[in-house]
Amino acid sequence: MIVRDSERGAILTVHVQPNASRTECVGVHGDALKIRLAAHPVDGAANDELIRFVAEQCVVPRANVQLQAGAEARRKRLCVKGITAQVLLARLIPQD
Repeated sequence: MIVRDSERGAILTVHVQPNASRTECVGVHGDALKIRLAAHPVDGAANDELIRFVAEQCVVPRANVQLQAGAEARRKRLCVKGITAQVLLARLIPQD
């Protein structure tokens, strides 16, 4: 499941691709949302860029986006407070 609601907010599973030319969501990758990050995976830069991107796209403060698992992996789990799973997906998945 890519995203689900919980009592603390929406729980999102992402697959990240660091070192991209720009930060963007490119769609579904298995059971995760694939996000390309314009940051290197050094000293937490890619995680910071992921949190910034998700917060900006979902129109929530950065403090509402917390990395729950996968700090040093491509596959990560985020908790986004103040938003439902349905709204989160609508704001992150690119519309053609």
